[in-house]
Amino acid sequence: MPIRQMKDSSEQHLVIKTHLQNTMNQSQKQPKTAQNGKGPPHQELQNSKPHNQTSPPTKNRGRRRGRGGRKSDQNDVFMRPSSRPCTVAHKPVNQVCDLVGSNANGAVGNGRSLCATEMGFPTSSKSLSFAPRPGYGQVGTKCIVKANHFFAELPDKDLNQYDVTITPEVASRTVNRAIMAELVRLYKESDLGMRLPAYDGRKSLYTAGELPFVWKEFKIKLVDELDGINGPKRVREYKVVIKFAARANMHHLGQFLAGKRADAPQEALQILDIVLRELSTKRYCPIGRSFFSPSIRTPQRLGDGLESWCGFYQSIRPTQMGLSLNIDMASAAFIEPLPVIEFVAQLLGKDVLSRTLSDSDRVKIKKALRGVKVEVTHRGTVRRKYRVSGLTSQPTRELVFPVDDNSTMKSVVEYFQEMYGFTIQHTHLPCLQVGNQKKANYLPMEACKIVEGQRYTKRLNERQITALLKVTCQRPRDRENDILQTVQQNAYDQDLYAKEFGIKISEKLASVEARILPAPWLKYHENGKEKDCLPQVGQWNMMNKKMINGMTVSRWACINFSRSVQESVARGFCNELAQMCQVSGMEFNPEPVIPIHNARPDQVEKALKHVYHSSMSKTKGKELELLLAILPDNNGSLYGDLKRICETDLGIISQCCLTKHVFKISKQYLANVSLKINVKMGGRNTVLLDAISCRIPLVSDIPTIIFGADVTHPENGEDSSPSIAAVVASQDWPEVTKYAGLVCAQAHRQELIQDLYKTWHDPVRGTVSGGMIRDLLISFRKATGQKPLRIIFYRDGVSEGQFYQVLLYELDAIRKACASLEPNYQPPVTFIIVQKRHHTRLFANNHRDRSSTDRSGNILPGTVVDSKICHPTEFDFYLCSHAGIQGTSRPAHYHVLWDENNFTADGIQSLTNNLCYTYARCTRSVSVVPPAYYAHLAAFRARFYMEPDMQENGSTDGSGHTSTKSTRAVGESGVRPLPALKENVKRVMFYC
Repeated sequence: MPIRQMKDSSEQHLVIKTHLQNTMNQSQKQPKTAQNGKGPPHQELQNSKPHNQTSPPTKNRGRRRGRGGRKSDQNDVFMRPSSRPCTVAHKPVNQVCDLVGSNANGAVGNGRSLCATEMGFPTSSKSLSFAPRPGYGQVGTKCIVKANHFFAELPDKDLNQYDVTITPEVASRTVNRAIMAELVRLYKESDLGMRLPAYDGRKSLYTAGELPFVWKEFKIKLVDELDGINGPKRVREYKVVIKFAARANMHHLGQFLAGKRADAPQEALQILDIVLRELSTKRYCPIGRSFFSPSIRTPQRLGDGLESWCGFYQSIRPTQMGLSLNIDMASAAFIEPLPVIEFVAQLLGKDVLSRTLSDSDRVKIKKALRGVKVEVTHRGTVRRKYRVSGLTSQPTRELVFPVDDNSTMKSVVEYFQEMYGFTIQHTHLPCLQVGNQKKANYLPMEACKIVEGQRYTKRLNERQITALLKVTCQRPRDRENDILQTVQQNAYDQDLYAKEFGIKISEKLASVEARILPAPWLKYHENGKEKDCLPQVGQWNMMNKKMINGMTVSRWACINFSRSVQESVARGFCNELAQMCQVSGMEFNPEPVIPIHNARPDQVEKALKHVYHSSMSKTKGKELELLLAILPDNNGSLYGDLKRICETDLGIISQCCLTKHVFKISKQYLANVSLKINVKMGGRNTVLLDAISCRIPLVSDIPTIIFGADVTHPENGEDSSPSIAAVVASQDWPEVTKYAGLVCAQAHRQELIQDLYKTWHDPVRGTVSGGMIRDLLISFRKATGQKPLRIIFYRDGVSEGQFYQVLLYELDAIRKACASLEPNYQPPVTFIIVQKRHHTRLFANNHRDRSSTDRSGNILPGTVVDSKICHPTEFDFYLCSHAGIQGTSRPAHYHVLWDENNFTADGIQSLTNNLCYTYARCTRSVSVVPPAYYAHLAAFRARFYMEPDMQENGSTDGSGHTSTKSTRAVGESGVRPLPALKENVKRVMFYC
């Protein structure tokens, strides 16, 4: 049957926004599989009926929300999907999938339907409730794990909130806290009625019980720590007004924790969080939700004047077991509290006492010290603190400043000698400029020391990152012991604030029921010795196996950018790689199109174009299929430049290999590279046996597309670079293994993906629809001949505070993208947030029991938790899908925000775990579901596509990823679009 093209609709499709309520999912029977058996389930594959066979809809069937149902007609842009047989390695299976299309009254899958006017999405978060938990998972081997959650007993006291106004207004939380501490010291026993309040450092004060007043004004005097350079320290006076604001509803919190209410009382949770942080804020250095101190563990040097401090993360969380205090170990880079001259020597890596500084040295010092607090050391016990604002361009010996009402000039050297009896030794060095930029205040470097406790927020270099990871990498048993020790040291039972507010914290880790999900059977090619594979403890290998869809590479070339790799070595490496590709199941021409080309790293564009054109002329116009590139181990911008030119300019698929791997040819390395090459060529390495035998619940029954999406933001210190959004989507069904990807640039730090769906005006066609979701739906249609009748959307990188916003915006964009392709086309959507940046850790119940841990001492891959430490009412779970290598494994946290497909807990947990075994780049299960992982890789890759000036100005216009101009104008968002991916690159997994 011919595949009808999806047309670009010029009419605007209205998505009617009505209230959609997620109803409790019905329990669905899971098909039994032979996953726990010793052999592959061939018998069942051949003989069993496919699951979820849909009987004709009846009048009594439930109605399904979110998908328009209407009679099919000849004018549909999407055709009714045709049944196609499942194939196993190009060989038909006796089993044929029971593919269900839209029937006469719009029923899909479980027979639910909806008329066009009922589809849509709420316009405000008030009418939106997240998917409720449909029950608990039952699949897998039950076990007990420990979690770094500590039960917190709810207080039985009234919690009151007071508004705080400080005049003159202070920006610093530290100063605010100092003002409030002084107020409590002076007035606790009188005006505050013996109450010990907790303060958030800004506008709110909290008490257990009422204060003796509704409104009161206080006058507080405080010595200014960061005063000007001349004269005695000033005493500043502040007016503090405290006014009653509200009483926290603890009954509401109790009901929420008991699962009787769905809306979390954020105010009560915030108060309890602040109360439990109050004492640690006074004891340690607070940064975000973590606390750091050199007393917790001896700081380790990271180089260039930095050191690592250990600390702990602390957060109060609502869970099924009640209130829980989540405690985890943390590490961060701090500026070492060194004399400034010593810091500068470390930073520059050279002796600065006897040599003058170059201009580049001065720039580096200024960048490193701007905003850093220093204290003076030339005045004995007087240790006044200042913030560095700059560096003088002249050496100290040349610096003069006006005195006596600007009538005379005095040198800095004279001033320090006369005023403090301090002789400046190193007059060739510049001075630090401190305080106000307008009025120059100079401090000689040798008279200053860096104040302790300042976190370094700029980018770390590779050496520093490696050193920091060494400190943070702890075996599970050691991390667990450190967490328990932290809880004991914090002594919450003796915490005056916890006592005041009636909060009691357990000192024991929470014991949680978990299940270990079985690994899925994987299918390889029939020609290999091993046609099926059951991974063991999250890993397997390619021995005796062949890729299920090995591709052919006929035309390839190699370019060598490494001076240390001789041509004979490069040729030997290419031969070995070609052989490995063939052994793994690909057809790989052993001879390159042209001889290996040697090139200089600084001439990457010239070299790539030479190889491209030489190959084209040799093959009489046929395009190069693969470019191998040998790079130096330290290659700077070479890798990024090569990928940008190949993928956005020349349209070549490339595979880079580092020099160290070329010299030390390892079979494991070659096998992994061959896996990457095959998927970049459009092949598949392996597929889930259940996928090709059509037995994955809510995937195999009807054409299903799985999306992954992520946004990566610029690193700290990059104030204007754009954020990069990436969306990938499966392009094969029922295998769900190949993912095409699209990328776009958007406004700096914008988390919502702007380019999911968009419309713009074309002078000829009028209003045109586009966007990443729409384009990927079209490419799925072209690749499979089916229109997706179900959407599963894994969204990475969203913090809890952004759940509502992201769901409202992005689900609406998905709806509009679907409606733009065909009126009333609204496939049911399941929207799942994937989080890795959380602080829940799971530990084996008994570290000595080798059967309950992997080789690294971590919990076994497939461990899933959906009770006790999870949300009281919402549909979330923790899944550790990978085997640990070193350190403590971090489970991924999956939160199903929206579910129109009525997944059971077992259904979504098993699907997610099984997908983790389909990651293309290695023979291991991975820690994050592959579509989300691929989106992250694609977004990371796209950062290389930004042109140098985009680093400064930031970068999409209305056409985002579809732009083809070489010089791209800045769009409405003030962001220049990325260069367009070439069509042949878009279709394959180029980001692998």
